[in-house]
This record gives sequence, C-alpha cells and structure tokens, in this order.
Amino acid sequence: MMKFSKKGFTNIQLKELYKSLLKPRLIEEKMLILLRQGKISKWFSGIGQEAISVGVCSALAQEEYILPMHRNLGVFTTKKIPLNRLFSQWQGKKNGFTKGRDRSFHFGTNAYHIIGMISHLGPQLGVANGVALANLLSNNKQVTAVFSGEGGTSEGDFHEALNVASVWSLPVLFCIEHNGYGLSTPSNQQMKNQNVADKGIGYGMETYTIDGNNILEVYTKVDKIAKSIRKNPRPVLIEFKTFRMRGHEEASGTKYVPKELLEKWALKDPLENFAFFLRNENIMSEEEEVLYKEEIISEINEGLQVAFAEEEIISTLENELYDTYHPFDYEDVKKEPNSNFKKIRHVDAISQGLKQSMERHDNLIIMGQDIAEYGGVFKITEGFLEQFGSDRVRNTPICESTIIEAAYGLSVKGYKSVVELQFSDFVTSGFNPVINLLAKSYYRWNQKADVVLRMPCGAGIGAGPFHSQTNEAWFTKTPGLKVVYPAFPYDAKGLLATAIEDENPVLFFEHKALYRSIYQDVPENYYTIPFGKASLLKEGDTITIISYGQGIHWILDTLKQEVFCDISADVIDLRTLQPLDTEAVYNSVKKTGKVIILQEDTLFGGIASDLSALITENCFSFLDAPVKRVASIETPIPFAKNLESLFLPRKRFEIELLNIMEY
Repeated sequence: MMKFSKKGFTNIQLKELYKSLLKPRLIEEKMLILLRQGKISKWFSGIGQEAISVGVCSALAQEEYILPMHRNLGVFTTKKIPLNRLFSQWQGKKNGFTKGRDRSFHFGTNAYHIIGMISHLGPQLGVANGVALANLLSNNKQVTAVFSGEGGTSEGDFHEALNVASVWSLPVLFCIEHNGYGLSTPSNQQMKNQNVADKGIGYGMETYTIDGNNILEVYTKVDKIAKSIRKNPRPVLIEFKTFRMRGHEEASGTKYVPKELLEKWALKDPLENFAFFLRNENIMSEEEEVLYKEEIISEINEGLQVAFAEEEIISTLENELYDTYHPFDYEDVKKEPNSNFKKIRHVDAISQGLKQSMERHDNLIIMGQDIAEYGGVFKITEGFLEQFGSDRVRNTPICESTIIEAAYGLSVKGYKSVVELQFSDFVTSGFNPVINLLAKSYYRWNQKADVVLRMPCGAGIGAGPFHSQTNEAWFTKTPGLKVVYPAFPYDAKGLLATAIEDENPVLFFEHKALYRSIYQDVPENYYTIPFGKASLLKEGDTITIISYGQGIHWILDTLKQEVFCDISADVIDLRTLQPLDTEAVYNSVKKTGKVIILQEDTLFGGIASDLSALITENCFSFLDAPVKRVASIETPIPFAKNLESLFLPRKRFEIELLNIMEY
C-alpha cells in the first residue's frame, strides 16, 4: 500500500483533502453514465490522477492563477466553482462559461483565477509565463501553476516557455503529469529520457519528480516550493508520476495499454489508498466516509437538476458578431491647435507614437528581439530602455510563439503589450497563438487580448523570400483580429496610438521600404486616428483607385506622370483592412463607375479579391467596367533587384490603369 506521512497536518485538514479528492471522482463516475446516455458529448477522464490537481490547487492561494488541462477536474472543484455552472458548460448552455461556444474545460474564469485548456497544449505554458510576469512586475508575491502532460513536452512551445521563464526568473510552477501515454503513444515513443524533470535541467531550472498519486506528498512538496518561489521568484518544473487509467477520451478506449500495467496502477489508486490510510489511522470512520459521499452525490444531483432544467442556448447573428470583438470606445484625441509639427520619416513617426503610448500607459510592456540596448533592428525603440527601464522594455530570446502567448497572459492580468516581430515573415513561428488564442479569446470566454503585434513587412529593398512578404491576408480573414496598414507617417503615429488603446488584438503592418523614404509633417503631441476610416487622397470622377501601404505611393507617383495626368481619379488609402471602410469604397465606386485595386501581396486570396467581390455584390449596377485587381505574381519574393521588380506589380499597374480607362 501507498505510504503517507501525516506530519504537519491536522485531522480536519486530512479529511478536507479526502473530500476534495472524492468530489471529482464522484463527478466523473456520474459523467461517464451521462456520456453513455448521450447527455454530454465528450469526456476526458482524470480518474487515477486526482491527487495532482487537488494537491496543487490546495497548496496555492485562491487568488493565484492555475492553467489546467482536460484531466484536471480537481482544479475546478477545489477552486469551488458551482457544479451547476460546470454542468451547464459541458452541455453548452448559457450558465456555463463560454455561452455554448466551446466545450468541456476549454474555458477560463477570472472570478476563480483559472485559464482553461488550450487545445494545442503548449501555448498555455507561455500564457502562464505572461501571468507570472505580471505578478513579478506588480510584486504581489504570487505563484502561477500550469499543467501539461509528458506528450506536450515534445512541443516547441514547451521548450520556448521554459527557456523564457528561466531567463526572466518568472514565478511559475510547470506541473507535468507523466501519465504514460499521449493518446495511444507511450512515453518511450515520446522521449528518450526516463524523467520529464530532466528536460528542465538544460534550462538551468530547479526540477523535482514526485509521486503524483500520493495526495500528501503532492500537497506538502508543492506547498513548500510555492512558499519558496513567493520569496525568491523563479520557475520550477515538477514532474508528477501517475497513470491514465482510461482512454485519452472515452471513445478511444485503452486496448493499446497492457493489462498488467493497468492492474499495477489500479493498486496505486490515489483515492482508495488515502481512504484506507485515514481509516487505518482512525482519522475517518466508515460512517463519515459514507456521509461525505452522500453529501457530494446530493450536490451533484442538485447541480445536474439545475443544468438540465436550463433551456438550450439561443443567440442571434448580431449577438454572435458583436461578441467577436471586445467593445472599444474610441477616444478621438486630436492634435492641439497650437501643436508643433515636425517633418519626420515614417520610422520616426512609429517610434514617436510608441514612445508617447509608453508614457501614457504605465501598464504597457513592449517585447521583442533586440529591442532594448540595440534599439531594434530598425532602431524604432532606440533610447527606450534608458527612459522606461528593462521591466517594460524586454529583450526576448528568439521565440515568437511563447512571447505572443506571454503577451496574452499579461492581458489577463490587466497589462497592455506591444510585441515586435522583427520581420512580419517571422510571425509564422507564432502563428498558432495569433490565430487560435488571441483571435478567439473574447468570443470564447469574454477575455480581452490587449496585444499589438508590430509587423515590419514588404518588398522593394532586396531582402529576399524570408524578409519581404506582405502577409496581411493571413489575418484579415480571421475573425477577432484587427489589421492596420498605414502608408504615411501621420497615419502611422495616430493609428499606432489607437491600436494600443484598443483592447483587441491588432496586427500593425509597417512597410520597411517606407521607413526612411517617406517624410511628412506630423504633430509632435499624442493623437489618435479611428479604425475603419479610409483616407481620400485625391478626388475625381472617372475611376476609383484603391490601395494601402507602399501601393499608395506607387499610385501617386503614377498619376504624376504625363501620360496619366489627365485621369480624374478618387484615390483611396484604406489605412485599416480590418475593420474595412466599405462605405467610402462604395460611395466612390457609385460615383466613378470604374475601379482598380492594387495590392503588393500576391493576387489569389488577397484583400483585392475580397474588395472586388464586395464591390460586385453591392455596386454592380453602377459599374461601367469589370473590377480590376493588380498584384504581385504568384511566386515567392526573389532577392535580385531585376527579379524583385518583375515580381512586384508597379509596372503592371500602369498598363492595367490605361486598359481600364479605355474600356
């Protein structure tokens, strides 16, 4: 039998721990019955692993955040979430935590200091880093705990998160449940080392391997480690040895698990062993044990009765669309009447806007590679370290994914963040948290993602295939994200200020070729510009020309040429691509009857395609010619100057503009 040490525990504490273990077990047994009856859709069982969830949660303070997985029901019950709300969540009802928009444990609740399961596993480790960083910055002496399985430690996000936590000395507990299998793949096919704890050593991290089925060992060691971390902030990796007694989820079964292995671990059941110990030590009588079960079963039945009685959730198109974005009350901060203007470059306007936002928002953190002492590869944050300090201007390792995740964790704790992607191309290394975390957060559980991603982008400077993309279309089609793409210094400064004010995730594209080539008179004081408002740069009545970013400058240069100077054109700079100013576009097209759209991105699937469809659907009767799209050719971006010129659409735009005028 399992050995327990009751040293340091009162009998009342021991019985409370037993009841905390018993509750998720009895809920699970009931859920398995309901699953077979078709009353819930799916179930991920944590039977046999309850001591980890209960022990860790019991050792932490109520206000300390925990990021559990789908086998950590004990976290939710130990945090005292009302059972009827849990049951409503699992049935997709309104009284749950996601308004029916996500299932099982894929939810968070700030009221109970839980950030729930992220289906890609690894990202929640990075999110925990962000929460821990917020704790460190506010000096509140709190610990953050995050769960993963040994299968999740194969993901790059795991290694990125451990490295950042170690480098930044973040107060976070990485709790790894080593339960034998990742779905059907055994541990020896997941990793070569015997202990997950060994993986932390390479990151200079304190590590422990403990018996995850022994509730007293889990509680005692986690309690001791957590107290130490509160005094001396640092990350710690704890490996809990346990076993998954049921399938990855119930439908998958356990046929792939050797029978003798299941029998061996059945003897180590955390609940049965602890109950035997309490009875044997005369701490808990059989009558008390029966009474505890009856009380919990009654609570389960009452909760189920409430949840089952709740009506099926209904919604409207308007409500679903509204909840995709966090409400943003735009404040129009105008330039002061006596404001000084200064002729500055595009790059200077962005730097100035970022600096003034840092001065305006004490809770704004900027993160990125080489942004501190070096000032960023484009020198936009030069001097920021000296003015704002290393807590707020944070150099990061090369790990886009976990830094974006950390930015989200900061947002959970009320911080704003700006993450500089050294080149927009590099966002692919952090694509998952942008698309599956930032974009979906508010819709899923009403949690804002107050994050701006700065995206230096674009061709024209001979940077080749890895450093030249204009990849805005990857994000404009993703509900929940906002996309900004200014072409002028004045717009860049004002729109960046708005992006930082906005509590939604914003991708802010900055064309590298414009950084030091475009000058404009810009107010020296702070100001904002609203999203979703295009800029009408020229007015005419024969054609509408639409673009953004570098394309706008190609258009203006073209119209200055003698062969084009007689064209009377509306030139529309979109400025923001999500939200999009369709009203300005439609009004212009209805006036001119012809439209040409220029984008630097390749043609298929870009903004021009969507705009063309929208114009055709909404302005067809006003058109005197087919909508014309002009874009870069369908290849990666080449390096050599002549090849890059061939790739880009600048010359083709001139030809197509003449063609459509003659239509």
